[in-house]
Amino acid sequence: MKKLFALLAFALIATPLAAQAWEPTGDVTVIVAYKAGSGTDTGARVLASEAEKNIGKTLVINNLPGADGKIGWTQLINSKPDGQTIGFINLPTFTSLATKPDATFSIEDIVPIANHLTETGVVVVPANSPWQTIQDLVNAAKEKPDYKASTNGVEASNHIAAQLLAKSGGFDYKAIPYGGTADQLLALRQGEVDFSCAKVADVLPLVGGEKPELRVLGVFAEERVPEFPNVPTLKESGLYDKWYGSARGLVAPKGTPPEVIDFYVQAFKKTMEDPANIEAHKKAGLNMNFMDNQQFAKLIQEQDAFAKEVANDLFK
Repeated sequence: MKKLFALLAFALIATPLAAQAWEPTGDVTVIVAYKAGSGTDTGARVLASEAEKNIGKTLVINNLPGADGKIGWTQLINSKPDGQTIGFINLPTFTSLATKPDATFSIEDIVPIANHLTETGVVVVPANSPWQTIQDLVNAAKEKPDYKASTNGVEASNHIAAQLLAKSGGFDYKAIPYGGTADQLLALRQGEVDFSCAKVADVLPLVGGEKPELRVLGVFAEERVPEFPNVPTLKESGLYDKWYGSARGLVAPKGTPPEVIDFYVQAFKKTMEDPANIEAHKKAGLNMNFMDNQQFAKLIQEQDAFAKEVANDLFK
């Protein structure tokens, strides 16, 4: 008997640590709270396709659009915290919605894994718009306060951007919510609205080529962005003088064990440092910005404060 116990003890000691570590047992569901073809969905699919080799299982994107993201995020926080379901959140939209009196989730309901993208906001109009500069838009809107702007949802990230523009420019407008950025920009291209605010990656495919569909008038940054070096910042134009944009990152439901989070942090870190993945993101016009779980947690806290102290006041 003593010999048997000795053999068992030796086997435990000899077992490699990696063999004892957690890893998913089957396909991993990745919840995206926006429709297929949206900016979040596009980025999620690029990352997922590259991450599978480091995770060892198929990452299945589950699009659950609706209610400005509430449907997907409510499903995410109510998922079993076993590592088989993770998802993307969008900042500041998630924190903005989480601070509402009727919110079905809060930042305490999620466990950060890693930030994926950081996207700078832009102001765009149709390519055939008479407005050639951001000041043209501001001046026209001051004279006619019923121009329309499409948004990606009520008080969602691009609606907040439009409010920052309008408040700093001293004009009013009518916000028309759509199901997400893809629908929002389609409405702009079809002439249903007059202007819109989105992110750099969202509009890049629509502003180039022989027949551009959109024109970028301004950028929510303190310095000009490399994608649009000839486009002035809002700060240069005497408008909103700080950076504004969106971060998109991965989280798990509250209660997910630390070893599960550690597994995903390392897997996504390795993925985002992979030259093939970096090239794939560049081709897609996506600004990858890896943050580990602790760094991402700090960003979520900062965006929660932004929602409470700045964003929510924009709609009063």
